Amino acid sequence: MVRLVLATGNRKKLIELKRALAGQPVELLGLDAFPQAPEVVEDGESFAENAFKKAEALMQHTGLAALADDSGLVVDALHGAPGVRSARYAGEQASDAENVDKLLHAMAGHSNRAAHFHCTLALVTPEGGRACFEGRVDGWIVQAAVGEGGFGYDPLFQPEGEARTFAQMAPHEKDAMSHRGRAVNAFVAALAARQGQWPGEA
Repeated sequence: MVRLVLATGNRKKLIELKRALAGQPVELLGLDAFPQAPEVVEDGESFAENAFKKAEALMQHTGLAALADDSGLVVDALHGAPGVRSARYAGEQASDAENVDKLLHAMAGHSNRAAHFHCTLALVTPEGGRACFEGRVDGWIVQAAVGEGGFGYDPLFQPEGEARTFAQMAPHEKDAMSHRGRAVNAFVAALAARQGQWPGEA
């Protein structure tokens, strides 16, 4: 059993990844196990830059392999916003509800509601390994928040081929098609293929 620390304080993200790693020889730890972990300023211009910055900092702090994700909602009519600032769209300490409200206000009057969720997972290991896994799901922004599940912009995002938002889906349904689910599946497949060795290591 190898130990892996996930660079997030979001318990829902940790639970999602634990579901995906079920059956793999990995003990997944969250930031609650490392209360002195450094705060990382997510000032990168891309999802990958932010994800690697977080993973590198946590690996250096813990001495363990670290996995970090940076993900966000990319809206065509808003020229890619909120993008890498998705979690801070309405301000540095903004709540999910505040971010949702700001996005709905920004989308008022736009007929083009196309959007996609993007996720980049970055893995950094003490042995120098580095690997990146990405996932994307296309869809559109609905006119008003719908559903009570999920988190973030889930109540506003309806994926292609679905009549429901992510927030209306059961967790396993969302996992099967979400941007994070696709990135995690790519990571899990690479992990299984390496037979006990971290992806990205020589």
